[in-house]
Amino acid sequence: MSPSVLPGRLVLAATPLGDVRDASPRLAEALAEADVIAAEDTRRFRSLASALEVTPRGRVVSFYEDVETARLPKLLESLRAGESVVLVTDAGMPSVSDPGFRLVSACVAADIPVTCLPGPSAVTTALALSGLPCDRFCFEGFAPRKPGERTRWLSSLRDEPRTAVFFESPHRLASLLADAVAVLGPDRPAAVCRELTKTYEEVKRGSLSELAEWAAEGVRGEITVVLSGAEPREVSVADLVGEVQSRVAAGERLKTAAAEVAEATGVSKKELYDAVLASRAAK
Repeated sequence: MSPSVLPGRLVLAATPLGDVRDASPRLAEALAEADVIAAEDTRRFRSLASALEVTPRGRVVSFYEDVETARLPKLLESLRAGESVVLVTDAGMPSVSDPGFRLVSACVAADIPVTCLPGPSAVTTALALSGLPCDRFCFEGFAPRKPGERTRWLSSLRDEPRTAVFFESPHRLASLLADAVAVLGPDRPAAVCRELTKTYEEVKRGSLSELAEWAAEGVRGEITVVLSGAEPREVSVADLVGEVQSRVAAGERLKTAAAEVAEATGVSKKELYDAVLASRAAK
């Protein structure tokens, strides 16, 4: 058995985003040798194994979000018994907005070895293709679905100096970009990466307003968005009153909104809170 799949070890195995030729020889080896393969989608895993001409000798179990917690005890039992467990998701690296985090945490708590077979990641692939600064970046997972939560989340990126990468559903992309224009301004540079490594791969670069206009016609496929970091700006308490009021109007408590905006911008929380109250009293 190879060092990657030693007994009693959890292996996080990155899988191709779309082009099966991106699979590493180590991935094929691990899939062939593992005692247990925990797969986000067993049918997609079978298709991958077939494309790699691999015949798994181990058991294949489903490991998607709705059953992740329920599967933990049995997988931990297998690992404690000395079996090797390989975790694969539909595409990319397990745990990165995909199942895996709970299993890794449980293994760490139980002092069970965990290793990784590095490989494709939509996050770093999109970042590299975006043409935006890559020296510092943050990953934001999936954009919030509800309009109020999305507005608050976009507001938190208003002064974020790092390039931000996040995922979005194709049928929500147009509304997200429209909200981004309203919250972050029309000129913020960004890139929408679609169907990475697949036949119809496309990277659309431009300002938020340009991308919002493009997306309004409808976009299909797997989407990763890369947003340029904010330029440094001088802010005063008075400048931030409107932002706090917008978050309150979207359903957030005043104290929470004032505290978060103050922390993000470096102004006094008390001064900002008092300024919002004063603005209300003046109306």
